[in-house]
Amino acid sequence: MTDLKPLHRGRRAKIIATLGPASRDPETIAALYEAGADVFRLNFSHGSHDDHAASIAAIRALEKTTGRPITILMDLQGPKLRVGTFKDSKVVLRPGANFRLDLDPTAGSEERVCMPHPEIFAALKSGATLLVNDGHLRLRVKSCGRDFAETEVIIGGVISDRKGVNVPDVTLPIPALTEKDKTDLQFGLSQGVDWVGLSFVQRPEDVAEVRAAVAGRAGVLSKLEKPAALDQLETIVDLSDAVMVARGDLGVEMPLEQVPVLQKRIVRACRKRGKPVVVATQMLESMIKSPMPTRAEASDVATAIYDGVDAVMLSAETAAGLYPVRAVATMHRIVCQVESDEHYLDLMQAGLGQTEHSFPAAITAAAGQIAHTLEAAAIVTFTSSGSTTLRAAQERPDVPILCITPSLNAGRRLGLVWGVHALVGDFIHSVDDIGDVAVKGAQRCGIGKDGQALVITAGMPFGKVGSTNMVRVVWIGGETKAS
Repeated sequence: MTDLKPLHRGRRAKIIATLGPASRDPETIAALYEAGADVFRLNFSHGSHDDHAASIAAIRALEKTTGRPITILMDLQGPKLRVGTFKDSKVVLRPGANFRLDLDPTAGSEERVCMPHPEIFAALKSGATLLVNDGHLRLRVKSCGRDFAETEVIIGGVISDRKGVNVPDVTLPIPALTEKDKTDLQFGLSQGVDWVGLSFVQRPEDVAEVRAAVAGRAGVLSKLEKPAALDQLETIVDLSDAVMVARGDLGVEMPLEQVPVLQKRIVRACRKRGKPVVVATQMLESMIKSPMPTRAEASDVATAIYDGVDAVMLSAETAAGLYPVRAVATMHRIVCQVESDEHYLDLMQAGLGQTEHSFPAAITAAAGQIAHTLEAAAIVTFTSSGSTTLRAAQERPDVPILCITPSLNAGRRLGLVWGVHALVGDFIHSVDDIGDVAVKGAQRCGIGKDGQALVITAGMPFGKVGSTNMVRVVWIGGETKAS
C-alpha cells in the first residue's frame, strides 16, 4: 500500500456531480474531485458517446493519480414523450378551450397537434390528466380512441414544438429501456461504468429487464419519478441495488406538496432494506447562475442529510452552471456542518428499523456497538463483493467505515455508499493478516491515531458472498485484543 492523502473527507454522506459542457474537461473534473465530488454522473440525455468516453478517460486518469477508486454513474435517458410541431412554432392555449391530440403528423394549431405515441392513446381513459412542458399546461381527457384524445385545457399557456408530455394517472405500456438506452447501456458497460441509472421506472419488471442486460457488470440504480412506481415501492427497492428520489419528474406528476412526504417514504424504505438512496434535483438550483445558494436550498440539502441519505446530487449546477466547483464545495460545507451537529446521529438513527434477523446482520450490529463503546477510529470491513461493507453502512455507525477489498469494481461501487472509504488491493494472504492490514490501511489513509481501536468485520472463508461472521478488535500501534 502506498501512502494516500486522507480518504476521509470529514463527512459520511456522498456528493454526486453531473458532468457537462461546464465541467467535462480534465482540469475541472480534478477540481470537482478536490472540492468534494465522490461520484461523477454522466447524463446520457445529452452529449455524444465521444463526449462521455473522454469524461470516463479523464476520471480514470484521475483515479490513477489519486490511488483511490472513483465512482462513475451513467444515467440512461429513458422514453421521452413529446408533442409534435406547430405551424408557427408555438400557440397559446386558453383555459376551457378544446384541444385535440392525434397521430396526424401535420403541423399543429390552436385546435390540435400531433402526439406521436400510440401507446399513450392505448392507455388513456376519460378523465385522465395530460401535463405538457413540465406541468405548466394541464389538459383533461374528455374522450379518446386508439389514435386521438379530445381534451379540455385546464391550465393554459404557451405550448411550443416538441414539448414534453407526462401522463401521471396511468401506467403506460412502454418499456423503461428504449433502443437508444440499449445502445447507450452497452457502450457504458464497455467503458466500465460502476452504476447504471434507470429512468422511467413504472414496474418491477422494468428493473428486472435492466438487471438482465447489465448482468452484474454494474450496480442498478432505479430512479423513482413515476407515481406508478410508488404503488410497488418495496418490490422495486428490493430488486434495485440503489434508488434515486428523482424529484424533477416526480414533482411534475405528483402534487407538489406530496413530494417531501414521498421523499421521506422512499428514503425510509431504502434504509430499512440497506439499499443506498440518493436525493436529486434542484438541490442548489440557484447556483447555476449565482455564486451562492438560497437559504432554503441549504436547508433542503440539510434535510436529506438528517434523514440519512447515502448521497445528494448536483445536476445542472455542475453540468452547465457558472460555478460548478463552487457548487460542490458549498454542498460539501453544508453536509459537514449538518454532520457535526451533536443531534445529527440521534435524528438519523431514528429512521432506522430493527436489525435484520440474520447472523451477518447481528455481527455487523455488534461491530457498530463495539465501535461506539470503544470510541474506535473506524470499522474496517474486509469484503470481495461489498456486501459486508453495505451491512456496516446500513447501521449508520458513528465512526468511518474503511473498506479493504481486492476488487476494484467493488471499491468503485461503494463510492456511492454512506460513510464508506474504500482501499483496493490484494493485501490478505491468510486470516492472520487482517489485524496488521487493517492498522496499516487506516494509517495510510489518515484514519485514527496510535491507541485508538479498529473494529474489524469480515466473512470466513474470504471471498464467500454474504458470509459476514467475524468481528475482531485491534489497536493502532498495538495488538489484537479480542475476536
